[in-house]
Amino acid sequence: MQLLDHISITVHDLSKVKAFYIAVMQTLGAEIAYEEAKAIGFGERNSHHDSSHSYISVFESPQANSDMRRHVCFRAQSVAQVNAFYAAGMAHDGGCAGAPGLRDYHPHYYAAFLFDPDGNKIEAVFHHASNVS
Repeated sequence: MQLLDHISITVHDLSKVKAFYIAVMQTLGAEIAYEEAKAIGFGERNSHHDSSHSYISVFESPQANSDMRRHVCFRAQSVAQVNAFYAAGMAHDGGCAGAPGLRDYHPHYYAAFLFDPDGNKIEAVFHHASNVS
């Protein structure tokens, strides 16, 4: 079951986070689905007209706010993809909210956490990691 259809993140200034989101979303296999003056949306590659995929939109909003407990988690397909997500975010003005590694949520939970340049927290997780040092 795919629980989410789409989700939106708000930021104060889209121009300051755009390169960050393009970079991290590409590492997860997403591409730009739409781009407007105050919004950019991402979807899975080659699935723009397929209802079985999820979308994420990043909207500019003067009321945008971040909260340390709120975050969006993206499912990665490998440990390498989690690592690439983290590296891309850090290279595009993101902040470290938790370097890539195993977490104690369950024995094979491998994740990385980033702050976008506006302070929103995002995560990439791979649930089947083994033999990771």
